[in-house]
Amino acid sequence: MTEQPAQPRRPRPSVEHGPTAQAVAANVRRMRKRRSMSTYELSAVLTKMGRPIAASAIAKLERGERQVNVDELMVLACALRTPPSALLLPPDDSPDAVIEITGVGTVSADAAWDWVDGKRPLNASERFERPYSHERLEHTLYSRPPLRGEKEVGCVSS
Repeated sequence: MTEQPAQPRRPRPSVEHGPTAQAVAANVRRMRKRRSMSTYELSAVLTKMGRPIAASAIAKLERGERQVNVDELMVLACALRTPPSALLLPPDDSPDAVIEITGVGTVSADAAWDWVDGKRPLNASERFERPYSHERLEHTLYSRPPLRGEKEVGCVSS
């Protein structure tokens, strides 16, 4: 049996970074700087939290050369003392602003923020605006944990 010569390794295909990945990259950098942390300091905090990410990997993430998985997103949000939603969308909620949502396209910034904050469906119909519409009640009951949804609908007293 003859041994085949080793084939050179092909580089892994780069993953296309969509608008959400780009927002996460920019927001991690923005929040890290707002907290006056270096990539090394953020890396040390993440290591203490049990989810180490090397400073070089954080720098790659911020440059859009590395994506994060959902566990990393959560620990980054905790380390940066911000809700995960603050990492997912650009920090603009002005009335004329639009945000590109991966898989959906461009929507108003107001609608995008209401959606990630759990206040309304992303593409709510006009019926949703009515206080006791079926669409509003269903969204509140089923997109929130049971006790929160029931409290918001008024089924449970505070």
